[in-house]
Amino acid sequence: MIEGILVEGLIYGILALGVFITFRILDFPDLTVDGSFPLGAAVMVKCLLTGIPLWISFIIVFICGGIAGSITAIIHNKLKVPSLLASILTMLMLYSINMRILKAPFVSLNKISTLLTKFSTLITPVTTDRAVSYLLIFILIVTVLIIILNNFFHTDLGLALGALGDNEQMIISQGMNPEHLKIIGLALSNGLVAIAGSFIAQYQKFSDINMGIGVVIIGLASVMIGELVVKSNKIIFLLSRVILGAIIYRGILFLSRPLLIYPTDHKLFTGILIIIILAVTALKKKGSSNG
Repeated sequence: MIEGILVEGLIYGILALGVFITFRILDFPDLTVDGSFPLGAAVMVKCLLTGIPLWISFIIVFICGGIAGSITAIIHNKLKVPSLLASILTMLMLYSINMRILKAPFVSLNKISTLLTKFSTLITPVTTDRAVSYLLIFILIVTVLIIILNNFFHTDLGLALGALGDNEQMIISQGMNPEHLKIIGLALSNGLVAIAGSFIAQYQKFSDINMGIGVVIIGLASVMIGELVVKSNKIIFLLSRVILGAIIYRGILFLSRPLLIYPTDHKLFTGILIIIILAVTALKKKGSSNG
């Protein structure tokens, strides 16, 4: 049970990292996530079914997610469409694209070898518990991702992305093109989201055309919970607390199951949870401003 919560928390933590980049670093409300998440699952399933090697499959998944994010950025930049509407348009188009990739609303991976099954076989001498083996591989994957992202955000490009969200005029005054930075940031964000979708498909052993509905809210909840738990301005802690927030969110969702009458009630619960977090954050800000 605990292993399952941790595994799901780590997978959705990768999704939350993508949401964190757009909503917190770029200050760009991006709903493309609801389309790029199932896109990653669909592309991974298609690659596995056609026999493409795993490492190539992950590259393809990341590129496809990056293209989805780039399309949102281009619509926003070139057509001057508001960011929210641009991302909704891309999300809407991705629904049809995902259906074309899968050729069916639901595709199973029960008889297909995945990264998780291969790793479980490899680590059998250490542990025969599949949940533990899944947990070990996702701890490794998330740790590597955080290290890579931490190093990236300490580069000139990464610092420019962070500055873009704070002050776009400063970026322009420094001779950099904010449109190019938005494309890079949204591509990176949705590439990570697509990777998370590919892992969910392998973990659940199927891809569903509707699996992306509302995942942006999961990412936001994870980001907000992490911000409540850990206070820091260092990027390594900002990234780590997103993962921690995702794990806590999955734990809260698991504990709330007895309160949920219908399976879809978890979306209602998530919405209420975010409202509570926003209220607590507002009260904290008001309290600090009043001394």
